[in-house]
Amino acid sequence: MDKVKILWVDDEIELLKPHIIFLQNKGYDVTTSNNGGDALDIMSKEVFDIVFLDEQMPGISGIETLERIKGKYPLVPVVMITKSEEENLMENAIGSNIADYLIKPVNPNQILLCLKKNLDNRKLVDEKSTMQYQQAFRQIGMNMSYINSFDEWANVYKELVNWELRLGSPNTSGMYEVFESQKIEANNLFSRFIEANYVNWLKINNPDRPLMNQVILQNVLFPLIQKNKSIFLIVVDNMRYDQWKVMERIIGDIYRTDKEYMASSILPTTTQYARNALFAGLMPSEIQKRYPKYWLNEEDEGTKNQYEDFFLGENLKRHGKSDIKFTYNKILNLQAGKKFVDTLPNLLNNELNVLVYNFVDMLSHARTEMEIIKELADDDAAYRSITETWFEHSALYEVFEYLASRHIDIVITTDHGSVKVEGPVKIVGDKATNTNLRYKVGKNLDYNKKEVMEIKHPEEIYLPKANLSSTYVFAKGTDFFAYPNNYNYYVSYYKNTFQHGGISMQEMIIPVAVLKAK
Repeated sequence: MDKVKILWVDDEIELLKPHIIFLQNKGYDVTTSNNGGDALDIMSKEVFDIVFLDEQMPGISGIETLERIKGKYPLVPVVMITKSEEENLMENAIGSNIADYLIKPVNPNQILLCLKKNLDNRKLVDEKSTMQYQQAFRQIGMNMSYINSFDEWANVYKELVNWELRLGSPNTSGMYEVFESQKIEANNLFSRFIEANYVNWLKINNPDRPLMNQVILQNVLFPLIQKNKSIFLIVVDNMRYDQWKVMERIIGDIYRTDKEYMASSILPTTTQYARNALFAGLMPSEIQKRYPKYWLNEEDEGTKNQYEDFFLGENLKRHGKSDIKFTYNKILNLQAGKKFVDTLPNLLNNELNVLVYNFVDMLSHARTEMEIIKELADDDAAYRSITETWFEHSALYEVFEYLASRHIDIVITTDHGSVKVEGPVKIVGDKATNTNLRYKVGKNLDYNKKEVMEIKHPEEIYLPKANLSSTYVFAKGTDFFAYPNNYNYYVSYYKNTFQHGGISMQEMIIPVAVLKAK
């Protein structure tokens, strides 16, 4: 069994040598630091099971060091060691999400007891998280009322995801229902923001345009490509930001996130549009115009994403990287994933290797069709949990392990996310109308304009149109489209399933991360 790794941070660390020797003799692996700055540097290179942290240190204080540790490594328990015996210290400790605290002078048995009981600290952390969210609830609400940029919305969404992860599942947190209400309110306001700004984003040379699918590769990936050095792009289809955060935790001992960007998926938030735009570096109507043989419209038969490798090659050429050796690989099932792992040694001679992993997309669709998956992924927390369990035992994790062993940099992203739909919105269309539950495109659509985002002129947002009167409509928040015919059956079948194609934070605000091997 691996040794428990302890980081002990104290400006008088030399005086604690007897304690450190005691722990080492008990089988613990102890690393020391005499200041907060060095401690943070050490944590960026090594993974620790627990941190002992002196409250009063010159330079970066213990409290400030704690905040920085929790910002980057929220799951690492921190034990504060202090000279103070003030009565409110435990309250402050709970408020700061500390696992425990000890008062100097500490003795070895206190330290051992602290190490053992820390494993049973989950309940206390849940209680602290609930109390802290109660304090943050009002501020988040106020912040949402004054947002006027995509970056601000991305920050709010990141904060909400952080609280969602800390609050746990609906069964363990009394505040979860309150949180869900705030998330619904946030999605309603976000939808209004998109309605007001999306068309303007796509105007030529608009400085307010956020990072979007069609410019992610040229803005983030291409500058990192070097001759005679390999880099991997991993695109996990339909991966939400919260799912990325749980995956990031799992690879945290082998990869660190060097940079993280928040991008906007284009509309519709589906693979056909968003992922083609990602690889082509172009919006859908631009792809259709430039490469008419390689773009399939809604009504066309055939796989809509079968030319991504071609689009990637053309994108590289347009950006002066035609001499780059690259591979494109798509994984659709477990067997293909295992085979891909075996090919990894042969790929390191290429400057760029692209891996598209479709698991999360398959999971979201499978949940609609399979009752057992519906039971396993009944809510967002369970959806993350099943993703986490899969990832821990997946061929994709083996890919990360191998690449980390060879110190290969990775850029990981997605094309769009998904949202659990709850509210049916009636719509009427003809036989040519597409089947997606979150957006519709057609020439004879009937709907309530107040319930949707309507695009009468698809060329304004660079979408192709089958005929002159084609209209796109997008569901907002947690709504989904339902036809009046057989309405009740349709609603009961699709309600509480995960869908994509429309407007929500979960679908549109997507992560782009640059990872460095530890």
